[in-house]
Amino acid sequence: MKIYILIGTRPNFIKVTQFKKIAAQKFPSFQIKIIHTGQHYDEKMADIFFRQFNLIPDYFLNIAPSSANKQIAEIMIKLEDLTHNIGKPDLMLVPGDVNSTMAGALFANKHNIKLGHIEAGLRSFDRTMPEEFNRIVADELSDLFFVTEPSGLKHLQHEGKDANKIHYVGNTMMDTMLAFEKEIEASPVLSELKINQEKFVLMTMHRPATVDSKTELEKLFSLIEYISKKYKIIFPIHPRTIKNTKEFGLYEQITSNHQLICTEPLDYFAFQKLIKNSSFILTDSGGIQEESTFRQKPCLTLRPNTERPVTVDEGSNTLLPFDLEIVKKHISEIENGAYKKGAIPAWWDGKATERILSAISSI
Repeated sequence: MKIYILIGTRPNFIKVTQFKKIAAQKFPSFQIKIIHTGQHYDEKMADIFFRQFNLIPDYFLNIAPSSANKQIAEIMIKLEDLTHNIGKPDLMLVPGDVNSTMAGALFANKHNIKLGHIEAGLRSFDRTMPEEFNRIVADELSDLFFVTEPSGLKHLQHEGKDANKIHYVGNTMMDTMLAFEKEIEASPVLSELKINQEKFVLMTMHRPATVDSKTELEKLFSLIEYISKKYKIIFPIHPRTIKNTKEFGLYEQITSNHQLICTEPLDYFAFQKLIKNSSFILTDSGGIQEESTFRQKPCLTLRPNTERPVTVDEGSNTLLPFDLEIVKKHISEIENGAYKKGAIPAWWDGKATERILSAISSI
């Protein structure tokens, strides 16, 4: 069976690192090819991850930075040219909810290629998020659904998907984390940031609702000032956030706070080492909610919704409005030992990739 896996962004890379390895060990009849669209492609956003994972894509589409519409169209056109030269697959797998996911799903549908969606069924029910439409479209067009958590099962069943095509497999992100545990532990990031013996908070904030508004950025810096009275703060900061702080006259609040350590995007091993050793995490991101749940680290997610509710229902994640007093209350609970510990969800055990390939082998 010929299987193509389409990836485009760093979260995609993390979800597919074990497919070729497991196929070679247990499913030798599978011929797996990884296609990288180029949606994230530069030294920090892609190359470092490929080197760390020893994950070299078989084909590169090299799409240009552009609008979502142009990226999706260019991916579909280049996929058509590629498959004309190398042949169509028996199955295409698309992970996640990014532009590359949407493009791969549409392409497979238009070329009568069976489609499998990794992370199927996740829903935020927030139609202001472009990722929500990408998830919905991918699931509407899929033939196989690979589910990471109970909410995915519930949503797919509610939408009337064929139960025989739904496979609860667990989370392939944990497969990667466990496969590279030694490399994560060996990362020198703590000594490089001079925080070996210090308590620190890991912060990631990148959504437009948080960083594209002067009012929201001022709230963020008020929160940073409060936390930095007790902790160092490690903040891998997006270039757009830096740009906005300068435009809004807030840049000095970054440079004048010596407890705030702003970094460029970090490699996978370094970032996972920071999650593992942090006191707690503040974020508006998606994947880190799952990674912190696996590490059973307190995670405060400043969003009104999440497409990963198992991290809240079972894990160590809490959704909060961006209200300073409410956030401070939860930080106090963490400090006082009153915050929930959380549990690791079922089948987040490092074997999700194997379950996916096993399900494919039975079709």
